[in-house]
Amino acid sequence: MKKNLLVFLVLSLSVFLYACNGENDQSASGEGTVTLDFWVFGATNYEELAKEYEKENPNVNIKIKNSELGDHHDSLFTSISAGTGAPDLTMIEVDQLDRYREAQDRFVNLYDLGAEEIKDKYLDWKWQMAENGEGDFLFGLPTDIGPKAMYYHTEVFEKAGLPTDPDKVSDLISSPEKFAEAGKKVLDATGKPMVDSMEMAFRANMDALEVSYFNRDGELLIDQPDNGVKEAYDYAVKLQQQGLVGEYQMWTPEWANALNQGEFAVEMAPAWLKGYMTENAPEAAGKWRVTPLPTNFTGNWGGSYIAIPAETEHSKEAYEFAKWLVSPENQLKSFTESGLFPSAPEVYEMEAFKNNKDEYFGGQNTAAVFAEAAKEIPEVYKGPKYVTVNNEVLTALRNVQEGANPEKEWEAAIKRIKGLLER
Repeated sequence: MKKNLLVFLVLSLSVFLYACNGENDQSASGEGTVTLDFWVFGATNYEELAKEYEKENPNVNIKIKNSELGDHHDSLFTSISAGTGAPDLTMIEVDQLDRYREAQDRFVNLYDLGAEEIKDKYLDWKWQMAENGEGDFLFGLPTDIGPKAMYYHTEVFEKAGLPTDPDKVSDLISSPEKFAEAGKKVLDATGKPMVDSMEMAFRANMDALEVSYFNRDGELLIDQPDNGVKEAYDYAVKLQQQGLVGEYQMWTPEWANALNQGEFAVEMAPAWLKGYMTENAPEAAGKWRVTPLPTNFTGNWGGSYIAIPAETEHSKEAYEFAKWLVSPENQLKSFTESGLFPSAPEVYEMEAFKNNKDEYFGGQNTAAVFAEAAKEIPEVYKGPKYVTVNNEVLTALRNVQEGANPEKEWEAAIKRIKGLLER
């Protein structure tokens, strides 16, 4: 009797343990429930899409952690470096991507999971930016992008005697030289600057450069002739010396108020700025329009990728979710619901995209303007220390605006940059 009872207990325990293991089985077999930790940042609709995916895939549970941009990447870098604590999937912002290239072995090569099959669905330049130098390793799948265009205040333009129709504005302001000429008319007629800040004046050229601060071998190019950065710096200085640059710092209350009141004529910014303006500059509704940037200004600012840290035990499930999340159909949802601009050109031909109208911008289909810009953007390599270097250049430009000598500030920035890179 005791022997039979012992056998019964052993069998019962075995069944219990099997059931527990089955309940938490996170293999790719489809049995049990797989839990995927997904780290994101910013305002996305990924929480809602994750719930939709869970309904379609009841064996998958997605836990989303949303952090501020800086905290997100710091936490990710720490966990990747330590080899523990990383999520199953993570967003990586485009300016931060090269920071992780030196830790390639800490990520799953998405080509090993079949990513080559969906490559043609995305803009070439966006896809290629996520590859390694040899092109045989893919760090992440493309999410949104930040194609830039020229936002302009119609009342300021009208007071300056400039056209307000988007096509006519584009024809008139077709080059960096024409941009400065229009800015002079705005200043003379209204006393207002053409552009809000030194950073925006600098980024006008900078974001269009295929190679900026570093090449793919990690060599610093900023102090080499004809690399484009000094020209971008000089152009911003020239505009400032002509009185065409304001002193508004992006994201400050003063800047938001200037957008609201039309205290400067032009903002050269990505598609994602539309959402901010709608919420933070309500009095300017109907007064702003969007048109293509002048020649040589076309560039990208912002956007992300979804990567899979190598630490995950569920790379197949993570990839299937990521592939679904960034599909053209779901990129359209992310665009209409959260303003994430699609990196899949197929979306540009969808009726909901082609018929999109922005009431804030007088009913204009601004999406079409950004879509055309997206097709002209070059592939850009930023380098692991892009943010560090860029911050020093922006510091130099702010010092120039406060009265410092432009050439001395440039040389001082180069010296600071080299010192920081040698640490």
